Amino acid sequence: MTHLNSAVKLLDRATEKYGNKTAISDEWGEISFSQLQKQGKAVGTALAKATPDGYMKAPVMVYLKKSISCLVCFMGAMYSANPYVPIAYDMPANRIQKIVDSLEGRGHIITDAHGMETLKTMNIPKTISAHIYEEIVNTEIDETLVAKTLSSTIDTDPIYIMFTSGSTGAPKGVTVPHRGVIDYAMWVAKTFHIDENAVLGNQAPFYFDNSIFDIYTCLLTGAKMIIIPETLFMFPVKLPEFVRDNDITTIFWVPTVMINVANSGVLSEIEMPKLKNVVFCGEVMPNTQLNIWRKSQPHCIYANLYGPTEISDVCTYYIVDREFKDSDSLPIGKACENMRIIILNEKNEIAKTNEQGEICVIGTGVSLGYWNNHEITAKAFMQNPVNPYYEERIYRTGDLAYINDEGLIIYIGRMDNQVKVKGNRIELGEIENAAMCVENVKGACAVFDEKNQRIVLFVESAEQMKLRKFNLELKKFIPSYMLPSELVVMDKFPHTANDKIDRVTLKKSLN
Repeated sequence: MTHLNSAVKLLDRATEKYGNKTAISDEWGEISFSQLQKQGKAVGTALAKATPDGYMKAPVMVYLKKSISCLVCFMGAMYSANPYVPIAYDMPANRIQKIVDSLEGRGHIITDAHGMETLKTMNIPKTISAHIYEEIVNTEIDETLVAKTLSSTIDTDPIYIMFTSGSTGAPKGVTVPHRGVIDYAMWVAKTFHIDENAVLGNQAPFYFDNSIFDIYTCLLTGAKMIIIPETLFMFPVKLPEFVRDNDITTIFWVPTVMINVANSGVLSEIEMPKLKNVVFCGEVMPNTQLNIWRKSQPHCIYANLYGPTEISDVCTYYIVDREFKDSDSLPIGKACENMRIIILNEKNEIAKTNEQGEICVIGTGVSLGYWNNHEITAKAFMQNPVNPYYEERIYRTGDLAYINDEGLIIYIGRMDNQVKVKGNRIELGEIENAAMCVENVKGACAVFDEKNQRIVLFVESAEQMKLRKFNLELKKFIPSYMLPSELVVMDKFPHTANDKIDRVTLKKSLN
């Protein structure tokens, strides 16, 4: 077996075995494994030629609509021995600029004509090469160059950088190694019995790490991945029909999507006989809606996964083996293969059974840290405090949990001002910073309404403001998924005795 120093070698192996079989399809067409390899190598050749000698590991920003083209660029980045950086196509220019700035003039951007016009309004250093996708994908392949470049990769090199929300307003680039992704794909295939006959229905955006499940399991096993049209998720009643008509066997969706489908009532009307695995991750899955799924599609395996972006997607899983009451806590289970979970209490000691503490992760799936941000990296990635014998790096998630009497991990919540909405991890502080850039805003406080799973933004202002118009201003600074669902305008915020904004009072006002 060829040594997998790079995850793109999964594609090489799949091409040898499955060649003309469809690998990926989207609403505009499909691509076979051999075509994906060919086009990926063309992009890789162009990137390698445009990367100065000794200047490798230059991030490749992929600024395209979610489509097969993005996957071609990801493969091209790996063939050129560089990590890829998925950029949402509707991301505001202000935020893209912050990502570009954090890369300090290194790398490449692949986009289309429309994206290139957006880039012209920004300050892009000349040392960052900008490429039009339609041109770069037609580069003549230099097999010798690609082989030489790919051979320089080692499995601890970064495969991708995904930027998450940061409390200071500056996004953080989580840098993940090839080995973590390869191990994860192997675990997924084994756990959910995925082979070349499987069809994966992709929901997760490519800038969201849940997409790793779909992409690399497809490449590992020869399965087909269908990129479900993004507009379809606006009509949840249509999703089961799409799953049925496309013979989808595995879905890995955020709970919000599953909740919307369950609440629509359509599950009692449509059978999905080919569907085998219903997997979810990214936020808490309510038992009420989970039970609706299990009753209507009893032939499926249901699994609750957990993992922050700083892990190669997930680090724990729980196969749902019984019905849970609405008031029960759905376990996040136990560690995946090649991963270890420890729960540390306030004294940095291993928490006892039923004692809450912080989830800390050890294993090949742990990321390399934050790109070009050693200070923040050092706070989250550190030596295991219960291991004095050798260097053992852990990631402190900031999530609270406990291990119950059955040995299963039960998630409690966050330790800080961070929330998850539709699977996207959001720092409320970043929304507040963006709101302060809007004219006539004197103060801002974002709170998360757990009951309705929404963000409410309180602003201090003498002016009356409407949510829709306010969000149009916010979109200049933050992505659409971070926009608040409700806006509350106040003359003055309540304050605590220490003269801090009284967030507790503001949150209570929502009830």
